Amino acid sequence: MTGFKIRESFLKYFEKNGHARVKSSSLVPANDPTLFFTNAGMVQFKDLFLGEDKRDYRRACSSQKCMRVSGKHNDLENVGHTPRHHTFFEMLGNFSFGDYFKEEAIAFAWDFLTKEISLDPKNMYVTVFRDDDEAEKLWLKHVSKDRVFRLGEKDNFWAMGDTGPCGPCSEIIWDFGKGHVRAEDLDTTRFMELWNLVFMQFSRDASGEMSPLAAPSIDTGMGLERLAAVLQGFKSNWETDIFLPIIKVVSEVSGHRIGESDESDIAMRVIADHVRGSVFLVGDGVTPSNEGRGYVLRRILRRAVRYGKRLGIDEPFLTSLIPIIVDEMGSAYPDLILHKSFIEKVIGTEEGRFYQTLDNGLELLKDAMACSRDKVIPGEVAFKLYDTFGFPLDVTRMIAAESGFVVDEGGFEKKMSEQRERARASWKGSGENGVCSIYKKLVADGVSSSFVGYSNETADGEILAILKDGVRVKEAHEHEDVYMITSETPFYGESGGQVGDRGTGIVEGGEVEIIDTKKPLPDLIVHHCRVQKGKISEGMKITLVIDMESRRSTRCNHTATHLLHRALREVLGEHVKQAGSLVMPERLRFDFSHFHALTHEELREVERHVNATIRQNIPVLTYDLEYDEAVRRGALAFFGEKYGDRVRMIDVSGHSSELCGGTHVNMTGEIGMFKILSESSVAAGVRRIEAVTGIGAEDYIDAIYDERKEIAAILKASPAEIVDRVRKLDERVSSLERELKKALTCAAQSVSKDFLQSAEDFGSFKAIIAKSDVADRKILGELAEKYRDRLGTGAVLLASVSDGRVTLISAVSKQLSAKIKAGEIVRMASEVLGGKGGGRPDFAQGGGADSSKLDQAFKKIREYLKGAGG
Repeated sequence: MTGFKIRESFLKYFEKNGHARVKSSSLVPANDPTLFFTNAGMVQFKDLFLGEDKRDYRRACSSQKCMRVSGKHNDLENVGHTPRHHTFFEMLGNFSFGDYFKEEAIAFAWDFLTKEISLDPKNMYVTVFRDDDEAEKLWLKHVSKDRVFRLGEKDNFWAMGDTGPCGPCSEIIWDFGKGHVRAEDLDTTRFMELWNLVFMQFSRDASGEMSPLAAPSIDTGMGLERLAAVLQGFKSNWETDIFLPIIKVVSEVSGHRIGESDESDIAMRVIADHVRGSVFLVGDGVTPSNEGRGYVLRRILRRAVRYGKRLGIDEPFLTSLIPIIVDEMGSAYPDLILHKSFIEKVIGTEEGRFYQTLDNGLELLKDAMACSRDKVIPGEVAFKLYDTFGFPLDVTRMIAAESGFVVDEGGFEKKMSEQRERARASWKGSGENGVCSIYKKLVADGVSSSFVGYSNETADGEILAILKDGVRVKEAHEHEDVYMITSETPFYGESGGQVGDRGTGIVEGGEVEIIDTKKPLPDLIVHHCRVQKGKISEGMKITLVIDMESRRSTRCNHTATHLLHRALREVLGEHVKQAGSLVMPERLRFDFSHFHALTHEELREVERHVNATIRQNIPVLTYDLEYDEAVRRGALAFFGEKYGDRVRMIDVSGHSSELCGGTHVNMTGEIGMFKILSESSVAAGVRRIEAVTGIGAEDYIDAIYDERKEIAAILKASPAEIVDRVRKLDERVSSLERELKKALTCAAQSVSKDFLQSAEDFGSFKAIIAKSDVADRKILGELAEKYRDRLGTGAVLLASVSDGRVTLISAVSKQLSAKIKAGEIVRMASEVLGGKGGGRPDFAQGGGADSSKLDQAFKKIREYLKGAGG
């Protein structure tokens, strides 16, 4: 059975047994601040297990995309060295939410394995928790007692966290060998955990006390790759049809045969694993960066490049593997097909960037090795490789090990500490607006809101709940700030990049100002209110009125983001994808995938595309469709968004079709005009455009016109003459600056000592180490270069003191810079002065605040040069 057939067989079996087939969720978990990546099948069902969510099914099955880069067996260094551990993998699972329990879960698992896919029972053993008599008794209906082993809490007890749902589990173990089996043997390579059945039976409190759950549940997980290995007759996952096609292409590109050596086989496996994981990460909207999820992606991509170098591959090759992965996995995960060009662009760009910096980084590493006396790469060098050249620490470690060196990881971590603190302070996990547990409890108690704002500007509803300081209260009084939930509302809750509505709520004898509106959960809209008059109470009738002026401007900006997206794709290419947006009454912000700054001409063309569509006054149509039908019609779905089975599609006929829950104009002509304010970089491969429409565009143009008139008045010219007048002024200023610089240089040379007379002999070269009266940094640099050139082969270090601070400039002749580097001279001297510095091997600058130690700094440099000269 192929991997595809195994996946389908599993899902169809459980569908046949009453389970709802649920699509895999994103690798980026939604609304879970505790997780970096989705790492198990139960993640998307977490709220169901906790009783904080309700769905129209009580049993489900899925094949879940998972990512693990740390843990017992999942450290990156282990990938490729073991037969069955990966960064990215698929988890097959069946789940019960208070429906069936141990007996059915065990029966389903055994029936599927032995009858549905015909695995030999003689090759399977079972483990249960040491105290779980019930599970053992149920297993004895299917297997003999000698095939059941009782293990401790480490192996056979599962918990969602320190507190909350937990329970015993039962593992089905596959035996690749023959002969007598003991419990202690199960942890050897002869055996492989195939399927884990978790019996969610208890709730554990902070004291460790466990009490039975009201609705015991089932959570199971079986790795697709492992099951494929068993069914296809292999001991290693790498030999299956899931990995072998990728490995074969790596073999062809590198010229290394599979099985040629352990070293080349490991390299090919690592590349196959890392590219597969990267394709799925980028497909779920992760882009390379130096922090968070983006750093994980960068690490595995650059590790793949480095392993390619080990195989002798000296040019970009990773994108050639992407079509194989998309072809193999696209039928199960259609988003890969939809985003293929974007995935190729992101991975190709990152690989290209690494190749560009690789040689420079290797040169730095080579220098560090040459200077090392104890075969240790200093932590500060490892950090510079990471921070400047994009070398993940494990890549530096790998390259160092190839030459018998180790990395001072303690020193690296010390340098990283500040960056880690910043990253930790900014990291909010998934669902950056983390859902408060009180909202989940309200939904579990039956509180929900009905949004009627697509067609209504006002609505009458009942106040269902009032929250103050995170606590539910019965009423709120004048001047109090509270959060209010009503049965019906025309107010749009902030989501999909669109800000929440504001407006007014009126009750008998009272009034509230609605400052903002949030949507923390799909069926819950929360109004942030300030009671202006009287009081509000649960159960009161309320009339809600949105601020229509604000709503109209927001609608114009939201529809404009759709038109902007389409225009960007037409002008720049289909690789452009939305990476984030902010839609406000005042302006719009649109983040998108692209790898270069837009030219003036490109921005002008994008503007013209959008404004042409506005002038055509095209109807903006809304459809309520099944998700698959909307995608078939060409609707764009966005990274990071969670879609249900039914979706809302916004269609500007012939121009734009997107899945969107926001509010929009009825005709494009209502937008009036679209004007780009700015274009900038947000992150590697992500650009940002800010723009205005309608009244906002008019205000912007008026402001520019007023500024133009003011500039004309200052220049005593007409508005039509200001460009020519400014150009002439610029030329005049440049001419005066050149004359001033020349005069200052001449003056400096006339007052400066002739340091050539004091040049010191260091054997194979001469050096000038001196304090100068020249305060200007640029002129000091010119002096240093002139003395260097006059020395022929030599080095110069000039220092200038002003207000207690020292400026240092070093210049080294080209022929000498291979062994004596200006950057190293400045760095060492600056450190003595309590500062820092650096630069090129032939020219560098720096300085420090402690001028009293200048003689010490000079002494250190003389010792350095003496060692180099000898």
